[in-house]
Amino acid sequence: MEKVVAVSAGATRPAICSPSLAEVDFRTSVKMSGFFNVSRLRSLQPIKALEESATASVVQESAAISGNNLCQNSTVAKSTNILWHKNSVDKRDRQQLLQQKGCVIWITGLSGSGKSTLACALSQALHWRGKLTYILDGDNCRHGLNRDLSFKAEDRVENIRRIGEVAKLFADAGVICIACLISPYRKDRDACRSMLPEGDFIEVFMDVPLQVCEARDPKGLYKLAREGKVKGFTGIDDPYEPPLNCEIVLKQMGDDCPSPADMVETVVSYLDENGFLRA
Repeated sequence: MEKVVAVSAGATRPAICSPSLAEVDFRTSVKMSGFFNVSRLRSLQPIKALEESATASVVQESAAISGNNLCQNSTVAKSTNILWHKNSVDKRDRQQLLQQKGCVIWITGLSGSGKSTLACALSQALHWRGKLTYILDGDNCRHGLNRDLSFKAEDRVENIRRIGEVAKLFADAGVICIACLISPYRKDRDACRSMLPEGDFIEVFMDVPLQVCEARDPKGLYKLAREGKVKGFTGIDDPYEPPLNCEIVLKQMGDDCPSPADMVETVVSYLDENGFLRA
């Protein structure tokens, strides 16, 4: 179905591909209707620009479909003969629209250290400031995206890789993505960091002692692990490797536990100081 653009009362014309013909048609229609408005003619210029842009996009897509770009095909892991298609709307455009910069806030720490609590409080605080966020919670992702993965070492690696890839997409969309999961192995977190541009991966370490996390035991998993009913539980019979050079450390000193509001303020201040809360 052709798009129509009103030019005068009772007169319409199809939006055609050739800008020059469109302008001639417009001038003719206006003169025939008994008036000639220069400012109205100028208002057609954005339409011309859109038509020219659309024509260029069609040409590029046609080249790709015709096979002219087959020399750029590549192989990634088990995927062969694939081609990266560049979008005319890029990350900068999306960030300008949202008035923020996309990034990944990766919250890591032992079970019971407060990762999900911080993620939810942070998302709410940013929402109040008019910023778009999305939380990738480790348990939530295992309800769908990673439901086929166990807690064996190799599956944990794949679990983190998948979440890292999804987080990268959110950041590219201009969204402030908050990932909260134990992610116990340093090399896996570093692999996720390497997926993003320098500075866009913000690692937040919930530095809470094991005995404090075990005392909290919100899911009852530490008790089960101690009883031998849960195997490979981080902190009990599987190691946790703390970050060496993370951006933010939220440390509990003795019985002095920072409030969610204090932790949120620390993270928001970092985002603000580093330009993530503006385009």
